[in-house]
Amino acid sequence: MAFGYFIGGFLGFMSGGPLGALAGAVLGGWFEKMLNAVNTPETQGTFDGQSGYQSRTYGGQRYTQEQIYQGQRNSFMFSLLVLASYIIKADGKVMHSEMELVRQMLRQNFGDMASQQGDDVLRKLFDEQKRVGAQAFRNTVMQCCGQIASNMDYAQRLQLLNFLVMISQADGRVDPSEVAAMKECAQWMRMSVDEVDSMLGMGKDDLESAYQVLGVSPNATDDEVKKAYRRLALEHHPDKVAALGEDVRRAAEKKFQKINEAKDRIWKARGL
Repeated sequence: MAFGYFIGGFLGFMSGGPLGALAGAVLGGWFEKMLNAVNTPETQGTFDGQSGYQSRTYGGQRYTQEQIYQGQRNSFMFSLLVLASYIIKADGKVMHSEMELVRQMLRQNFGDMASQQGDDVLRKLFDEQKRVGAQAFRNTVMQCCGQIASNMDYAQRLQLLNFLVMISQADGRVDPSEVAAMKECAQWMRMSVDEVDSMLGMGKDDLESAYQVLGVSPNATDDEVKKAYRRLALEHHPDKVAALGEDVRRAAEKKFQKINEAKDRIWKARGL
């Protein structure tokens, strides 16, 4: 199967480092062919660690902004599958029902092609984990998270983490081992583990979960609650991930709506 939906044309930051090595291991000759197509002797590249975008020239011509965005999106999608493979196997098993729900999540957010190709990539990642062993694969994931942290801005990492939380909730129960694995990934991506707890509270209709989403105690002052909401609203705004594609932006909008629902619940309880 060709993996063009996730990794087509311009490869983005995943063309090198541990993500590139893992892509080469699980996708084999297809990935090498794509890598050779964008890394010829005539190709030169520069990297801006603040934005996460690469600027490359090929034969004296610069890649278009659209191609640069595509490279960032491709790297985001493959990163999602790598981390998802680690979360799903955190409890030591892969359930058929869990995989089906993951396919549904991919289909709902990214379409039928993403569901088919994502499933195939995930299975190859499971095979790689079995081949190298759990500890070696964990080390690889940790290194990949470091590469992600260096190349994605915080809002993009938040959306990546949000997808992982959605996957962990797919079977209706979040195992403690999955929570621990997600918090590991958050730390490796240079994020607070509190982000995981916040996202696990999203979509629930009780007041305690609303405070969990905002990351504050029920005893917090009104000013502290308002400050926490403003921070979340700024970090999670859908416009911050628009460059990753309309489907990712729509998913971010759903997350943003859940944050606002939590805020409204607290505001109502406090008479604000």
